[in-house]
Amino acid sequence: MDIDYAKVGLKAGIEIHQQLDTGKLFSRTPSYLRKDKPDYTVKRKLHAVAGETGEIDAAVQHEASLDKEFVYEGYDDTISLVELDEAPPQEIDGDALDVALQVCLLLNCQLYPVSQVMRKTVINGSNTSGFQRTVLLGHDGYVETSFGKVGIESVVLEEDAARETGREGNTVVYRLDRLGIPLVEIATAPVLHMPEQIKECALKLGEILRACKVKRGLGTIRQDVNVSITGHDRVEVKGFQDPAMMVKTVDTEIRRQQESLKKADLAGQDQSSGTSSSSFEGSVRRAKVDGTTEFLRPMPGRARMYPETDLELLKIGRERLDRLRKRLPLLRHEMRAVLEKKGLHEELIGLVLDSGVYGEFLTLAKVASGKADLVGKMVTLWRR
Repeated sequence: MDIDYAKVGLKAGIEIHQQLDTGKLFSRTPSYLRKDKPDYTVKRKLHAVAGETGEIDAAVQHEASLDKEFVYEGYDDTISLVELDEAPPQEIDGDALDVALQVCLLLNCQLYPVSQVMRKTVINGSNTSGFQRTVLLGHDGYVETSFGKVGIESVVLEEDAARETGREGNTVVYRLDRLGIPLVEIATAPVLHMPEQIKECALKLGEILRACKVKRGLGTIRQDVNVSITGHDRVEVKGFQDPAMMVKTVDTEIRRQQESLKKADLAGQDQSSGTSSSSFEGSVRRAKVDGTTEFLRPMPGRARMYPETDLELLKIGRERLDRLRKRLPLLRHEMRAVLEKKGLHEELIGLVLDSGVYGEFLTLAKVASGKADLVGKMVTLWRR
């Protein structure tokens, strides 16, 4: 049966986390993943601590209750003491900051001239320090879609987590090669009211990100959708790799939330009476390939944030922004329009854009005037 999204009061927003193709954020080590045997391992246990509010976050308490032990795999030549949490962070990577600021500008964001790097408590083992460094750069932006403007609440630059390579019992193994790779996080306002609108917005944000210096391939982008219906708290559904799955998964999550509310009503637990029920409380869930979701942890709050005391305030100067505005990349539809004017065949336009050889094509097209298709074939074959 079709869902009446207006009737159920669907309200959704998107969070996108995209790896940047630069060096690591707070150390001068390379940001690539390795398959060869690690040179060493270290063991750690992580403990919950209070955030800036003096409280311990609910999601952090949940992780602490699992009583896990963590093993970290490292390499002598590409992992530094920063990743091991045995040295303070270095100055923020300038290239990563430039890319993140370009994303802010392309999303029409207001920018903070001064910002504080924060620590976000994370004790699931994916950070050796027990926290993730994150800094808020942009706010109050928007992206244009066929449904109208979608507000951008925030653009954040943060460090990626270590990647899990195995687990046995209560022991989880992580590799440190991914820890510290720069991520830009884009969060929209909760103004999406249909699954197709959610999908289109995700694709539009992806187009903007791909115009910038970002990593490509499986695992380099992670997309989350926050979903709620009338009477149910917000649920964060994590782990979308393909926006095409968003429509089915959001529909399934709506039905799950409806069922939770029905069960609460049958049990005589009406939210209007002030009685709470875990069945309709907010939580974080994982998107599965079949369109369903599974519980991960309670919804985190502000209690897990506190200032990074090892770094100075981040100041964004006007000169830097002026330089970046002059170098803003074209979006895919803008590059397509240029290639069409050059006389390039439709099929070759797609190949040039998908292969990332737009710049090379323009350079050679100046020399080989009137031979757009020949140049297009040359640059795409050369890239292969």
